[in-house]
Amino acid sequence: CRNLLPMYSQQCCFTANHSKLLSRNCTSSSCCCLIETVSVYDGEEHSRFMEKLEARIRNHDREIEKMCNFHYQGFVDSITELLKVRGEAQKLKNQVTDTNRKLQSEGKELLVNMEELKQCRLQQRNISATVDKLMLCLPVLEMYSKLREQMKSKRHYPALKTLEHLEHTYLPQVSHYRFCKIMVDNIPKLREEIKDVSMSDLKDFLESIRKHSDKIGETAMKQAQQQRNLDNIVSQHPKLGGGKKIKREICASADLEIKNTSPMSDQDSGILDVEEEDEEEEVPGAQDLVDFSPVYRCLHIYSVLGSRETFENYYRKQRRKQARLVLQPPSNMHETLDGYRKYFNQIVGFFVVEDHILHTTQGLVNRAYIDELWEMALSKTIAALRTHSVSNVILFLAFLGYGFPVNQLFDMLLEVRDQYSETLLKKWSGVFRNILDLDNYSPIPVANEDLYKKIIGQFPFHDVDLEKQPFPKKFPFSEFVPKVYNQIKEFIYACLKFSEDLHLSSTEVDDMIRKSTNLLLTRTLSSCLQNVIKRRNVGLTELVQIIINTTHLEKSCRFLEEFITNITNVLPETVHTTKLYGTTTFKDARHAAEEEIYTNLNQKIDQFLQLADYDWMAAEPSSKASDYLVDLIAFLRSTFAVFTHLPGKVAQTACMSACKHLATSLMQLLLETEVRQLTLGALQQFNLDVEECEHFARSGPVPGFLGDTLQLAFIDLRQLLDLFIQWDWSTYLADYGQPSCKYLRVNPTTALTLLEKMKDTSRKNNVFAQFRKNERDKQKLIDTVAKQLRSLINSHHL
Repeated sequence: CRNLLPMYSQQCCFTANHSKLLSRNCTSSSCCCLIETVSVYDGEEHSRFMEKLEARIRNHDREIEKMCNFHYQGFVDSITELLKVRGEAQKLKNQVTDTNRKLQSEGKELLVNMEELKQCRLQQRNISATVDKLMLCLPVLEMYSKLREQMKSKRHYPALKTLEHLEHTYLPQVSHYRFCKIMVDNIPKLREEIKDVSMSDLKDFLESIRKHSDKIGETAMKQAQQQRNLDNIVSQHPKLGGGKKIKREICASADLEIKNTSPMSDQDSGILDVEEEDEEEEVPGAQDLVDFSPVYRCLHIYSVLGSRETFENYYRKQRRKQARLVLQPPSNMHETLDGYRKYFNQIVGFFVVEDHILHTTQGLVNRAYIDELWEMALSKTIAALRTHSVSNVILFLAFLGYGFPVNQLFDMLLEVRDQYSETLLKKWSGVFRNILDLDNYSPIPVANEDLYKKIIGQFPFHDVDLEKQPFPKKFPFSEFVPKVYNQIKEFIYACLKFSEDLHLSSTEVDDMIRKSTNLLLTRTLSSCLQNVIKRRNVGLTELVQIIINTTHLEKSCRFLEEFITNITNVLPETVHTTKLYGTTTFKDARHAAEEEIYTNLNQKIDQFLQLADYDWMAAEPSSKASDYLVDLIAFLRSTFAVFTHLPGKVAQTACMSACKHLATSLMQLLLETEVRQLTLGALQQFNLDVEECEHFARSGPVPGFLGDTLQLAFIDLRQLLDLFIQWDWSTYLADYGQPSCKYLRVNPTTALTLLEKMKDTSRKNNVFAQFRKNERDKQKLIDTVAKQLRSLINSHHL
């Protein structure tokens, strides 16, 4: 037994090893199996291993047989159904083959007809294309024919316009045709032809005005002399009645001074015929004697052709040559008065023409060019007259009304006057800046009657309601109003003091004072006011006070008119009296202040909106509006309370502008790209803020609005929020585009943008968590609404 026990245990060990080996062969890699198999063959247990292997194979065969028996009936059924399908498929194939054969036989005639129709359509398309090409070519040919007719009739400027239309509009449409290429090649030649013809006309014009400059000057001086005589007669006889008696006196006076007019040719180009049939007939203006159309036409032509600089240089060069000829005195000029008269007439006629060209063309001649010629004329004229006493002849130049000085003394006085005026303007600019900088921009308080009368004495102001109020009380304007008004009067006094040494008539003094005062108002004071308005640290209260101040200064302009009339004794009804432009200055300043108020209000609103901190993923809204919006509304209420003294339209415009800007900013805040997701709770919180804005609009912060006019500024936000909160998509989609639509102001693009943000939130955070059972249906509804909105957007764009 002791000998058998080890043998049995060894056999059991071998059997267990064989089982492990088979298991490893089934589950392990090939390399491991190979090693195990070699170890079996190297030992003495090969037969036992084979028996175990056979047993394992039989076991697997039984399992395979069981599995096949289990699935065999399903396999047989599938094969049976497949055989049935093969039969039906063969029948279907035969039916399709028969149908195809019948269709081919029936469609032969249709194919023939279709081929004929194709040929007809091709011919029709070719005919239509030919007609279209001819219709494109006909306008080109018509324009070219029109161009040739205009060239033939010497209408060169219209011809140039026609040529430009032909080149840039018509020829590019048919540029591939041969005849069009010929036209294109001919266009530069036509332009050069137009330039040559227009230059020829200009040369004729220059030659004509050179010949007749003495007649032009004579007429201009005669007209200026009549005007001076008229001023003298009116100043001496202010109540003299009208018309013909004054005219006869003027004409008689002019005839004593200007005689022996030189004969002129009536057929020279550029000079119109002037007949003096009746001594009562008014003398025509110098510009009425000259036909400047050749200059304008040539200037336009050269400008269009891009050669304006060439034309300007040529014109100025030729006129300089003519100026030297005109300024060269004749050798026998000193012998007779007519020689002086003709000499001066030519000079005056030359500068009358140049002055007219300066004021009727842009850049052909400039003030520097005219001044250069005048300085040359003045020096040569003074040199020619230095050895002879010609006071009677120099008198003629004093009547010239074109702004050219007549001698060095008068030139010096005018220059000093202008320099003095500029000095005064610079001085008062500093005065105004100092007044505006030191002002407190608050209404002037008065505690007693003496102080009240003092302010009234400094500034013309009358208000019955203010007079009835008890002391202490306040003027509506600040201190700079009476100060500025008094400084304007001081400036007028300074101008009057200087004019006393110029030996001018009262009308000229009045005109000088008014012009200087206009410069003070429109340039100096206006610039100071604009600088104050545009300062960075200026507040809304200061801007409101500036508007009130400029309103009162504007009303005081008529008192300044009366003040000037009283010190110059020139009635405002005089024809040549210059009007003060103070009202325009103060209106512009007031408008600038109003615009600055609107801008500052919008900037303040933007600053408050920067404090907005919405939780776009909030599940539930809070019970009140956001703190930043409550503060913003409080700021707007306090601001508009200051606007009580402003004109109604200004306050209303500011309030409406602020509400519109607030509504627009809130809409942008809701739709900005950084807000990728939002919940219904966040939208309801946003709705509370919009309701706060609407409550502010309904409360009437500024009087004068009709009904809910101010509330309409938030109508876009209101309809958008109602649509989403009430989820009333059926009404919106059904009534979209109708005038009576409940959500008329809701843009489908805006709605889609907001819906996409809520859709993303619904997918991730379950916006509609309270409807979890219907969550899938709700998501389908959102997708459906989004699809319909896209359809609306696409149809609108189409």
